[in-house]
Formats: sequence, C-alpha cells, structure tokens
Amino acid sequence: MSRINYELQDLQAFLAVAERKSFRQAAGDLFLSQSALSRRIEKLEEVLGVKLFERTTRRVQLTNVGQAFLVNVRGALDGLEDAVLGVADLAAHRTGSVTIACVPSAVWHFLPAVLKQFSERFPRIRVRIHDESAQDVLNLVLAGEADFGINFTGAENPEVDFQPIYVERYVLAMRRDHRLAKRRTLSWKDTVNERYISVAKSSGNRSLLDAALAGVEKHPPIVCEINHVSGILALVEAGMGVAAVPGLSVLPERPDGLVGVPLVHPSITRTLGLISRRHHIMAPAARTLFDMLSAALLKRSAKAVRA
Repeated sequence: MSRINYELQDLQAFLAVAERKSFRQAAGDLFLSQSALSRRIEKLEEVLGVKLFERTTRRVQLTNVGQAFLVNVRGALDGLEDAVLGVADLAAHRTGSVTIACVPSAVWHFLPAVLKQFSERFPRIRVRIHDESAQDVLNLVLAGEADFGINFTGAENPEVDFQPIYVERYVLAMRRDHRLAKRRTLSWKDTVNERYISVAKSSGNRSLLDAALAGVEKHPPIVCEINHVSGILALVEAGMGVAAVPGLSVLPERPDGLVGVPLVHPSITRTLGLISRRHHIMAPAARTLFDMLSAALLKRSAKAVRA
C-alpha cells in the first residue's frame, strides 16, 4: 500500500478554506498569501486524486467528496490536538475553536454571559457563532459544520439530541404608543383589524404560527412579509403594523419604543433547546462549552418558572 504524502499544514489549509468558504479569508487566518494557500490545496488534491473544491470568481464550495473529507479531517485534527496537548493540560493551554449555530435571539439573550466566562477560562480557544434561521441551524449541526446549536426545531429528528432549556411565549410586538400596548394579554380576535407583518413561509416561526392558528377563525390578514424577525421589528418600530414574535425578541429592557403583549386564545409557545448530533463525541473544548451553557440555561429557566 503506497504512502499518501501530505503534511499537517495541508489539512489545516483545507479546513480553513472549507470553514471560511473563501481563499482570501482563510489565507488571512493562516498568515499565508493566497497563492501559497492555493498551492497547498492543489497539492492536497493532487495527492488524493480528487477535486475538493468548486471555485468560481464569486464563491468557493466543497464538492461531495470534499464534504465527506471535511468530516474526517475535523475528527483527525481534533484527535491529534487532544493527543498532543493532553487532557490534563486542556483547561490551561488548549488552543483551537468551537463552532456554535443558533437562532438570533439566543445570541442576544443566552450566549454573552457564558461566552465571557468561557473566554476567561480558555483564552486561547476561538468561538465561532453562526446566527441563522432554525432550518439552517439544524442543517449546520447535522452536517458537522457546528459542534452544537441552540434551536427550537430538531426534537423530532432521530439524528438529533434535543435538550430543552427554555419555553418562550409568542407576543404581539407593537410601538409603545399603540392603542393596545397597555393590555396585559391579547386574543387573536383582538388583532383582526391590525396591519399584520409576518415572517416568510420559509421561516420556522411561520410554520409554528400557521400550525397553531389553523383552527382559529379570526386572526389578522398579512399585509407584509419579511425573512427575519429583526426585519419585522424594524418595520413595527417604523409604524407599519404589528407582528407576532417570540417573547425574547421584545423584552422590557429593549432600548427602542417597542413592547410585546402576550397572545392568548390560542397561547403559542416554542421550546428552545441545545441540539447536537446523536452518538457524536464532541471535542473536549466543545463539550466544556456545551456543559457550561446547559448548566447556565437550565438554572435560568428554573428561576423563570419560580418567578
């Protein structure tokens, strides 16, 4: 059996380009010129006898073979790093990265305090955060492009471990000067005459709301659709209308002029959870951050229930 002649730096170059999807950005991360990085990738492709990337002037994309190779390279590099550094030296000396995928509300409300603690304990570990739609978060975790995620979908997927951490109620977002802003709750019937802004049908939030309202006779017609909740809130703040959004999006401490009134009849909730690939063994750094988030969020959830 012939020996495959490649170097560790070639695998690191491949991983950097695969994660960044950009030769320019990957070269910056590795402190290489783009031409030197391209030579490493070309050498690796020549040694393996396969094409790992599809390259155009606009984008860099993994081939099918490249996708499969990425999973193996990640595992090999993590295993090599752990072997070199040793478990005993992990906390004080380990370098590397952890990748998290999460819905945007989690970035604002769940991650900052725990990430601050993590970075203080492990200053040499870089954390990457993909704040994406619910479906994209699930896809990133399933593809192994994120170590774990925070999401409200995935519990029904047999390939996913879903650990519930927070039950979030939907509210009607509106300007503080709106005529309904001082109500303690609002039924969907109360909203029928409002100009209603919604996320697009491709959104996980939209799917959840549509399913819950399928049997409700009176609810407002949609006058505008937009892809993300952040865009909805900008339109609501501009006075275009009202919108049903997850409660974490409109907390009382928001600096803008928006409020959220809980919706009832029906009351709609979503459960946020930590998601990871079933039977997948996380690298030590990822497992440490996962456990820190799990402990912090479960503690927060318990306090909310007691309140």
